[in-house]
Amino acid sequence: MQKHSIGLELFSVRTELERDLPNTLKTVAGFGYEVVEFYAPYYDWSVSYAKDVRTLMDDIGLRCCSTHNHIQALTPGDGLGRAIELNQILGAKIIVLASAPEGVDGLEGWKKLCGKLSAVSGQLKPHGLAAGFHNHQTQWARLDGKLRTMDVLAANTPREFVLQLDVGTCVEAGADPVAWINANPGRIRTLHLKDWVPGVAAEEKGYRVLFAEGVCPWKAIIAAAEASGGVEFYVMEQEGSRYPEFETARRCLEAWKAMLKAS
Repeated sequence: MQKHSIGLELFSVRTELERDLPNTLKTVAGFGYEVVEFYAPYYDWSVSYAKDVRTLMDDIGLRCCSTHNHIQALTPGDGLGRAIELNQILGAKIIVLASAPEGVDGLEGWKKLCGKLSAVSGQLKPHGLAAGFHNHQTQWARLDGKLRTMDVLAANTPREFVLQLDVGTCVEAGADPVAWINANPGRIRTLHLKDWVPGVAAEEKGYRVLFAEGVCPWKAIIAAAEASGGVEFYVMEQEGSRYPEFETARRCLEAWKAMLKAS
């Protein structure tokens, strides 16, 4: 396996982040995470605060690989301009649309969104940034009984548009993550390492299992991501588990390291 940075989607430690951002970044860096992905609240930061966060990350050896955003951040004009400024300060490479905006429905609705995202992708390129999309379960369903939403998205956006693969939701939906990676070479620059197992949250099943405790075929996924996906960042994501947030993040990283050592 090639050496790629292991990161943490900070939604995984959202309560701690809201309580004390500096301590949260120091703590996850201390666990051994190399990069982080900020999510939507970062977009409301002032420029001076974003610079303070960047200084802190530089001091503790942490980098920002990407950010998760609402559609406002990928809308031409002031919205996109603000996203560009903040992401450049943070050092992020990819501005990811975290979920589809309200009102996007049907094949034509998704094609229209793809047109907007493609235009934004072109505007980001001169700034050294890329646009991307983060899938959920519903994007693996078929539109109008034909193509899956993700197939439409891939076919109607440029190759530099990043298809951030959320593995757990892909597997839950019954899609094949390895086949998806191989079908989109070079476009899976970042993966969310979210595991999943059948069952309900009340029984600590579903997405509440830790990394490598579920049914996702991680070794095959990583092999495909390395061979054809174009992966640059692996990003641990946890919606919640039987452990507190920091303990969850630490245990997931330990499981990742153990898996790599055994492979």
